[in-house]
Amino acid sequence: MRVLFLLALLSLSSCYQVERNCTDYKTGSFYSEVTIDDVVYTSDFTRTNDLQVEVYNGKKDSAQVRWINDCEMIFKTINPKSMAERKDVHLKILTTTDSTYTFEYSYVGEKIKQKGIAYKR
Repeated sequence: MRVLFLLALLSLSSCYQVERNCTDYKTGSFYSEVTIDDVVYTSDFTRTNDLQVEVYNGKKDSAQVRWINDCEMIFKTINPKSMAERKDVHLKILTTTDSTYTFEYSYVGEKIKQKGIAYKR
């Protein structure tokens, strides 16, 4: 009886898969929201296959984009002005919908990750 129950449970749980159509978000115009310590930070950005231009707090920043696979990329700031900007950022798309994607990001090599959501414009 237990075996039947476990098989039924396994078959139901295997039907649910997280949607990840990451290629839909490789290029385009977006805005994102990241919440850190109950504060929401927003930015606007436009991405091509190898460049992302972002506006945050009225400041424009550009980064080279290198795709690791369809759902993960590395950002390298062009013309960094501080030590923090010299660090590359790893971003992974976790889930997608028809107009958003949820992502996590961190500096390359660091374990602390932040999560956010990006909206297609």
